[in-house]
Amino acid sequence: MSQFDRRAFIGASVGAAATWTAVKAAETANPPDNGAGVALEPAGGDLPPPPMITLGNTGIQMSRLGQGTGVHGGDRQSNQTRMGFEKLVGLFQHAYRRGIRFYDMADLYGTHVYFREALRTLPRDELAILTKVWWRYDGPEKKTSDQSRGRMLHTAIERFCHELTTDHLDIVLLHCLMDAQWPEKMQPYMQSLDDEKKQGRVRAVGVSCHDFGALKTAAAEPWVDVILARVNPKGVKMDASSEEVVAVLRQAKANGKAIIGMKIFGEGQLVDQRDACMKFAQGLDFLDAMTIGFEKPEQIDDTLRLMAKHPAALKTAGA
Repeated sequence: MSQFDRRAFIGASVGAAATWTAVKAAETANPPDNGAGVALEPAGGDLPPPPMITLGNTGIQMSRLGQGTGVHGGDRQSNQTRMGFEKLVGLFQHAYRRGIRFYDMADLYGTHVYFREALRTLPRDELAILTKVWWRYDGPEKKTSDQSRGRMLHTAIERFCHELTTDHLDIVLLHCLMDAQWPEKMQPYMQSLDDEKKQGRVRAVGVSCHDFGALKTAAAEPWVDVILARVNPKGVKMDASSEEVVAVLRQAKANGKAIIGMKIFGEGQLVDQRDACMKFAQGLDFLDAMTIGFEKPEQIDDTLRLMAKHPAALKTAGA
């Protein structure tokens, strides 16, 4: 094991030991079943779980609704991590009990080690884990060679797996692309992610975009398996108007991309219009799944009720 690997592994182990007390408290409040995982427990029998879907052409099975972890995220923290281990692990477990099988993380949010603690009670083989590479940590592009950037990507994937205590990641995205020419600049990372797919440590690759030009490029780029895109009926926190983004995403879907929506409620700015936002999202025929940055169990339950109220015409997994 290399010196870096030892440091990464020891760091992960220390983090696990430091949080074990909090995790045991969360398990007491949210008891698992007979050891196989946390039992699915619909509230009063009137709260249907989200549909299970196969994500585009990736073969990945997951719930249509995902637990996001990056509200006001940056510098390896977010509103979710600021909740602390006990509350966030409890939230992950609540999401599982409600049928959520898709968890959305990122290196930038610092959420890997929190989800690792949830994986003590959740069955890894039932879950789809999405995470994102914040390639800007590697330094200015003009001061790093393509070779070193490619190596840093491999190191990042290895670290992510250590932090999550898993042998593979389901979806890995290049995080927050903001340049229409991104395939030229991201080539070392793209090649390394292709290598990771061949080795089986990554199942699908793609991008999240925060620029309309970058989004249009992603829609046409053959390398992309998955696009994480901001979409809601009002254009809030989006790359362009709702109509413009929808047109590009529909074309991306026609090009074989899987589409995951984010900012469904405009990062909270449209929460008072969430019924209309969910109706809009569920009506998008190209949308495979959506991720929402829940901070409370009640928010998960409310969203599931809205999804049941406005069902999407979907082909469920295994159908």
